Amino acid sequence: MRLGTRAARAAAQISLLVVLLALACFLTLRTYLGDPEQNYNDGAIHEVVDKGPVTIGKATWQLNSLDVYTRLVDTDGEEIRVGRPTGAVIVVADLSVTPLDGLRLKEGGFSCATQLRDDRGNSWAATDASKYPVPTRCSDSDHPMIRNKANKLAQIFIVPQEAVPHLSGVELTDRDNYRRYVIKP
Repeated sequence: MRLGTRAARAAAQISLLVVLLALACFLTLRTYLGDPEQNYNDGAIHEVVDKGPVTIGKATWQLNSLDVYTRLVDTDGEEIRVGRPTGAVIVVADLSVTPLDGLRLKEGGFSCATQLRDDRGNSWAATDASKYPVPTRCSDSDHPMIRNKANKLAQIFIVPQEAVPHLSGVELTDRDNYRRYVIKP
Protein backbone atom coordinates (compact mmCIF):
# COMPACT_ATOMS: atom_id res chain seq x y z
CA MET A 1 0.00 0.00 0.00
CA ARG A 2 1.30 3.41 -0.79
CA LEU A 3 2.07 6.05 1.78
CA GLY A 4 -0.47 8.54 0.37
CA THR A 5 -3.30 6.00 0.61
CA ARG A 6 -2.41 5.17 4.22
CA ALA A 7 -2.36 8.83 5.18
CA ALA A 8 -5.74 9.45 3.52
CA ARG A 9 -7.24 6.42 5.27
CA ALA A 10 -5.86 7.50 8.67
CA ALA A 11 -7.17 11.04 8.15
CA ALA A 12 -10.62 9.68 7.25
CA GLN A 13 -10.67 7.42 10.33
CA ILE A 14 -9.61 10.25 12.66
CA SER A 15 -12.24 12.56 11.13
CA LEU A 16 -14.92 9.92 11.60
CA LEU A 17 -13.82 9.36 15.21
CA VAL A 18 -13.99 13.11 15.94
CA VAL A 19 -17.48 13.37 14.38
CA LEU A 20 -18.77 10.36 16.36
CA LEU A 21 -17.29 11.69 19.60
CA ALA A 22 -18.87 15.13 19.04
CA LEU A 23 -22.22 13.51 18.24
CA ALA A 24 -22.09 11.39 21.40
CA CYS A 25 -21.28 14.46 23.54
CA PHE A 26 -24.08 16.46 21.95
CA LEU A 27 -26.68 13.74 22.48
CA THR A 28 -25.59 13.18 26.09
CA LEU A 29 -25.55 16.86 27.06
CA ARG A 30 -28.76 17.71 25.22
CA THR A 31 -30.64 15.37 27.53
CA TYR A 32 -29.52 17.34 30.58
CA LEU A 33 -29.06 20.89 29.32
CA GLY A 34 -32.05 21.08 27.00
CA ASP A 35 -34.63 19.29 29.13
CA PRO A 36 -36.82 21.88 30.89
CA GLU A 37 -38.39 19.29 33.19
CA GLN A 38 -34.99 18.04 34.35
CA ASN A 39 -33.76 21.61 34.91
CA TYR A 40 -36.93 22.35 36.91
CA ASN A 41 -36.52 19.19 39.00
CA ASP A 42 -32.91 20.16 39.68
CA GLY A 43 -34.15 23.44 41.24
CA ALA A 44 -33.12 25.88 38.51
CA ILE A 45 -34.31 29.49 38.89
CA HIS A 46 -35.41 30.80 35.51
CA GLU A 47 -36.15 34.41 36.32
CA VAL A 48 -35.42 36.83 39.17
CA VAL A 49 -37.77 39.81 39.40
CA ASP A 50 -37.53 42.96 41.56
CA LYS A 51 -40.83 43.19 43.51
CA GLY A 52 -42.91 42.32 40.45
CA PRO A 53 -45.41 42.22 39.03
CA VAL A 54 -44.72 38.95 37.27
CA THR A 55 -47.35 36.85 35.52
CA ILE A 56 -47.05 33.15 36.19
CA GLY A 57 -49.61 30.97 34.51
CA LYS A 58 -52.86 32.88 34.81
CA ALA A 59 -52.02 34.96 37.89
CA THR A 60 -50.00 38.12 38.44
CA TRP A 61 -47.85 38.33 41.57
CA GLN A 62 -46.23 41.26 43.31
CA LEU A 63 -44.13 41.28 46.50
CA ASN A 64 -45.05 44.34 48.57
CA SER A 65 -42.82 43.66 51.59
CA LEU A 66 -40.81 41.05 53.42
CA ASP A 67 -40.84 41.71 57.18
CA VAL A 68 -39.25 39.89 60.12
CA TYR A 69 -41.09 39.40 63.45
CA THR A 70 -40.52 37.55 66.69
CA ARG A 71 -44.27 36.99 67.17
CA LEU A 72 -47.55 37.51 65.33
CA VAL A 73 -50.75 39.03 66.68
CA ASP A 74 -54.32 39.02 65.38
CA THR A 75 -56.62 42.05 65.08
CA ASP A 76 -57.49 41.80 68.81
CA GLY A 77 -53.83 41.86 69.84
CA GLU A 78 -53.82 38.17 70.80
CA GLU A 79 -50.70 36.23 69.89
CA ILE A 80 -51.04 33.81 66.98
CA ARG A 81 -49.28 30.57 67.80
CA VAL A 82 -46.98 29.22 65.14
CA GLY A 83 -44.42 26.49 65.64
CA ARG A 84 -41.32 28.59 66.15
CA PRO A 85 -38.29 26.80 67.57
CA THR A 86 -35.71 28.62 69.69
CA GLY A 87 -33.50 30.84 67.56
CA ALA A 88 -36.03 31.15 64.75
CA VAL A 89 -37.94 34.22 63.56
CA ILE A 90 -41.14 34.74 61.62
CA VAL A 91 -40.89 36.24 58.15
CA VAL A 92 -44.08 37.58 56.58
CA ALA A 93 -44.21 38.10 52.83
CA ASP A 94 -46.95 40.61 51.92
CA LEU A 95 -48.05 39.75 48.38
CA SER A 96 -50.63 41.01 45.91
CA VAL A 97 -52.11 38.27 43.72
CA THR A 98 -54.32 39.01 40.72
CA PRO A 99 -56.07 35.92 39.32
CA LEU A 100 -56.64 36.49 35.60
CA ASP A 101 -59.38 35.31 33.26
CA GLY A 102 -59.32 31.57 32.68
CA LEU A 103 -57.93 30.66 36.11
CA ARG A 104 -60.07 28.24 38.06
CA LEU A 105 -60.59 29.65 41.56
CA LYS A 106 -62.99 27.17 43.18
CA GLU A 107 -62.58 23.60 44.41
CA GLY A 108 -58.80 23.60 44.67
CA GLY A 109 -58.25 25.03 41.21
CA PHE A 110 -55.75 27.69 42.29
CA SER A 111 -52.77 26.82 44.42
CA CYS A 112 -50.51 29.59 45.61
CA ALA A 113 -47.75 27.68 47.30
CA THR A 114 -44.61 29.74 47.73
CA GLN A 115 -41.23 29.25 49.33
CA LEU A 116 -38.78 31.66 50.87
CA ARG A 117 -35.23 31.41 49.50
CA ASP A 118 -31.87 32.65 50.64
CA ASP A 119 -28.70 33.29 48.67
CA ARG A 120 -27.13 30.07 49.98
CA GLY A 121 -29.64 27.76 48.29
CA ASN A 122 -31.88 27.14 51.32
CA SER A 123 -35.65 27.36 51.07
CA TRP A 124 -38.54 27.30 53.54
CA ALA A 125 -42.16 26.39 52.90
CA ALA A 126 -44.94 28.68 54.10
CA THR A 127 -46.67 27.81 57.35
CA ASP A 128 -50.33 28.36 58.17
CA ALA A 129 -51.51 30.98 60.68
CA SER A 130 -55.28 30.68 60.91
CA LYS A 131 -56.08 33.93 62.73
CA TYR A 132 -53.76 36.20 60.77
CA PRO A 133 -55.69 39.31 59.59
CA VAL A 134 -54.69 38.82 55.94
CA PRO A 135 -55.50 35.57 54.09
CA THR A 136 -52.61 33.11 54.09
CA ARG A 137 -54.08 30.77 51.44
CA CYS A 138 -55.54 31.41 48.00
CA SER A 139 -58.36 28.97 48.67
CA ASP A 140 -59.50 30.70 51.88
CA SER A 141 -63.32 30.44 51.89
CA ASP A 142 -63.61 33.38 54.33
CA HIS A 143 -61.66 35.64 51.95
CA PRO A 144 -62.29 34.42 48.39
CA MET A 145 -60.04 35.70 45.62
CA ILE A 146 -61.63 38.12 43.16
CA ARG A 147 -60.71 37.71 39.51
CA ASN A 148 -58.86 40.57 37.75
CA LYS A 149 -58.36 42.44 41.03
CA ALA A 150 -55.27 42.59 43.24
CA ASN A 151 -55.95 40.44 46.32
CA LYS A 152 -53.85 40.64 49.48
CA LEU A 153 -52.05 37.47 50.53
CA ALA A 154 -49.63 36.88 53.39
CA GLN A 155 -47.17 34.01 53.35
CA ILE A 156 -45.64 33.20 56.72
CA PHE A 157 -42.28 31.47 57.05
CA ILE A 158 -40.32 30.25 60.07
CA VAL A 159 -36.58 30.67 59.44
CA PRO A 160 -33.41 30.61 61.56
CA GLN A 161 -32.32 34.05 62.79
CA GLU A 162 -28.93 33.72 61.06
CA ALA A 163 -30.62 33.25 57.65
CA VAL A 164 -32.36 36.66 57.72
CA PRO A 165 -29.47 38.69 56.18
CA HIS A 166 -29.25 36.15 53.36
CA LEU A 167 -32.92 36.09 52.34
CA SER A 168 -33.20 36.67 48.61
CA GLY A 169 -36.94 36.52 47.94
CA VAL A 170 -40.12 34.53 47.47
CA GLU A 171 -40.03 31.60 45.06
CA LEU A 172 -43.01 30.84 42.82
CA THR A 173 -43.32 27.93 40.46
CA ASP A 174 -45.11 27.34 37.19
CA ARG A 175 -45.33 23.55 37.08
CA ASP A 176 -47.14 23.51 33.76
CA ASN A 177 -44.19 25.14 31.98
CA TYR A 178 -41.43 23.88 34.31
CA ARG A 179 -40.33 27.37 35.34
CA ARG A 180 -39.33 28.80 38.70
CA TYR A 181 -39.30 32.52 39.60
CA VAL A 182 -37.91 34.47 42.56
CA ILE A 183 -39.42 37.84 43.44
CA LYS A 184 -36.90 39.95 45.35
CA PRO A 185 -37.99 42.45 48.02
